[in-house]
Amino acid sequence: MKGMHLVLAAMCSALIAPAAVSAQQIGAMIEAAATEEIVVVRAVDQDARKVTVEVPGGALVTINVPPESQNLDQVHPGARFRVRYLQAVALFVSKSGGAPSAQEASTIQMAEKGATPGGVIVDVRQIDARIDTIDYQDRTVVLTGPSGGQFKLAVDDRVQGLDAVRAGDMVVVRYTEALAMTMIME
Repeated sequence: MKGMHLVLAAMCSALIAPAAVSAQQIGAMIEAAATEEIVVVRAVDQDARKVTVEVPGGALVTINVPPESQNLDQVHPGARFRVRYLQAVALFVSKSGGAPSAQEASTIQMAEKGATPGGVIVDVRQIDARIDTIDYQDRTVVLTGPSGGQFKLAVDDRVQGLDAVRAGDMVVVRYTEALAMTMIME
């Protein structure tokens, strides 16, 4: 699923542009995955609001801590965090035509001051795109987004309903990422 994350992020970047989303939607094809890991804090830069963590496998990742976080002062090298990550992709077929469009929404909820450090960040991107071409045998579609950018999307064999869409149909691609982190108190 991590590879899918990169592919979908690239697709969203290729297709996204500021615009309003409208269209009645029918049917849906959905893919979702959740992972959970323990990460270890290796460095904390209080002034820059950055925390470097070591993920399983040894890679170091630097996290920009949002200003809404009120408990950064409790985070220290050696602290461990339980990280839960969810990503979901839903593809809807629009009933009526319309122009490709896009929108994005994010929400952040952090622990209250003095509580165990942690929080939840949710990011949702929705893109209305037109199917330009579809290959039912190879299970691929080429989508055109609101700015005219195109992206080829492979549709997993587990996804039902591909035969119900045609070139020219409008589809809505909704990509959701949610990240929850909680410091493990020892």
